[in-house]
Amino acid sequence: MSKIAQQSIQTTIFSYCGVVLGYINVLWLYPYALDATELGTFRTIQDLGLLMVPFAQLGVGHGITRFFPKLEQNQSAFLSYSLVFSLLGFVAVSGIFFGFQQQLVALFAVNSPEVINFLGIVLLITLFALLNSVLDAYSRSYLKVAIPTFFREVFLRLLTSILIGTYLLGWIDFEQVMQGLVAVYGLTLFGVLTYLIWLGKIHLDFNWNHFPAGFRSSFIRFSLITFLATAASTLIMKIDSIMVSSMVSLEANAIYSIAFYMALVVELPRRAISQVAMPVIADHFAKNQIPAINGLYRQISNRQLYICLLLFALIWCNIDSIYHFVPNREIYQAGKWVVFYIALGKIFDVAFSVNSEILVFSAYYRFNLVLTIAMSILIIGVNYWLIPVFGIEGAAIGSATVMLAFNLVKYFYLKIKLGLDPFSRESFKILLVGMTAFTGMFLSSEAIAPMLLMVVKSLLIVSVFAGMSWLLGVGSEEWSWIKARLKKSGP
Repeated sequence: MSKIAQQSIQTTIFSYCGVVLGYINVLWLYPYALDATELGTFRTIQDLGLLMVPFAQLGVGHGITRFFPKLEQNQSAFLSYSLVFSLLGFVAVSGIFFGFQQQLVALFAVNSPEVINFLGIVLLITLFALLNSVLDAYSRSYLKVAIPTFFREVFLRLLTSILIGTYLLGWIDFEQVMQGLVAVYGLTLFGVLTYLIWLGKIHLDFNWNHFPAGFRSSFIRFSLITFLATAASTLIMKIDSIMVSSMVSLEANAIYSIAFYMALVVELPRRAISQVAMPVIADHFAKNQIPAINGLYRQISNRQLYICLLLFALIWCNIDSIYHFVPNREIYQAGKWVVFYIALGKIFDVAFSVNSEILVFSAYYRFNLVLTIAMSILIIGVNYWLIPVFGIEGAAIGSATVMLAFNLVKYFYLKIKLGLDPFSRESFKILLVGMTAFTGMFLSSEAIAPMLLMVVKSLLIVSVFAGMSWLLGVGSEEWSWIKARLKKSGP
């Protein structure tokens, strides 16, 4: 775990730098520079493009992570093989996209007709994001996570800020903004590619005859089996936004997107830790080290839950103050409870730790496929039921409910099949500490400026959280790490 914590620290720093920049973009720049319809269009086109990435990738990302440890040489040939395989997937997805273009147009024609004008941009976003995801998986196999994270979390958002800023200054029109999205994803891909070339990890090698016997067939079989699970998982993440646009309006999607992004901060530690954990889990399975996997499973659960509960408390207790600084907050504050339900769903996800990653790299990866497809179908059905009744809050409630059900099934399956369990007495102590941190929500005063109130509440929440942690003896690993870093920074 110490190796993973050490590897993930740079990734976490870049992730949170991206969060700060993302907050500036989503909570101020976007709603200030774009009207609600333009913002809804902007987010819907991005979500459509990113939604198709896992379908085009054909599971290559997980395939690289699983099979990379089996290669002692020919890594460059493996990368070229993976890229060609995923490009074939892109060709297939493009064919389906053009074949069902009329149905796609009909989906948005009534409530969000503005989206139709920019559907041509979707595939270009898909192509660049697809190639970037393959290079990211390849880099991750070398445990080179931080720089690709920088390009994905920071560089991409910085370019987007510049793009929207030029629109705000009146130098380009909205159509050029949408076209500029293609350049943003293209430059991000170029950055990751340049980094890997600089590391000396990329060489043109199309000699695929020197792989171990049965390697290619096993890689393709595993990738094709897992791609549907990956695609369905992305569908679960992105379908809410698209369904809100098609069933309600682009303005509703703008409100939902801002709220969703606020809640997304809660799971950032999971994203940083799991990226480094995946190759370690794959290596443990290759060596049949089940007890080591269980230790990792439990330790990641505790660490994620401890950090994420604090983030949840800070966000929810300060939610009104946060919305105060959003331009046109009278429009966007309607998404307040979306933040709560989405964040709650993220807490469910982080508490159950890296169960999806364990399933993917275990002998039971086919179960993950069946389960994820079932969950994606369920979330669509739940959204069709709840959105007409509760609007955007219905989409958020559906997402949280499905996330809980999804993780419960995986939890019991791993417990029965492999004897793995992420929970312990420590888990319940962490839950208790996290619940006490929410006492900050009872502190409120209209006489205090929103910024000052946010500072006071945050200090109270952190103080209560730290005090209860000390009383119950939890979070010792995290506090020990902080003390060690403070000693190093001292004289």
